[in-house]
Amino acid sequence: MGQCYPKFWQYQKDEGDSDHHVEFAGGNVHLITTKESWDQKLSEANKDGKIVLANFSATWCGPCKLMAPFYSELSEKHTSIMFLVVDVDELTEMSTSWDIKATPTFFFLRGGQQIDKLVGANKPELQKKITAILDSANPR
Repeated sequence: MGQCYPKFWQYQKDEGDSDHHVEFAGGNVHLITTKESWDQKLSEANKDGKIVLANFSATWCGPCKLMAPFYSELSEKHTSIMFLVVDVDELTEMSTSWDIKATPTFFFLRGGQQIDKLVGANKPELQKKITAILDSANPR
């Protein structure tokens, strides 16, 4: 399980990172670039009765890059969940308010409230949490 520590906690910042433009918002993943777009998507999910899965990530983070295609696949498979990705370097205030200490950090939200969390690039655990949350939302 890998994780990175956000740049705003590091002393040096490497702006020459050639991997800066990795695609994090493929599939049904919505890229959040402003606090307003975050609020809009949470409101939309709440209105539609959807659970939100928010991925706090960074373009320079190796484990985040490894998780991006899997996260995109999950977004196509689980359309009853709204998948969001937040770049911790673009929205530092928001990342701080959510107490992001490492990336990737995944939050599960219902009605705007946190119902679960996963820190680190752990594909099996992320899938397990999605399944458990969907099962609890749709008991058989």
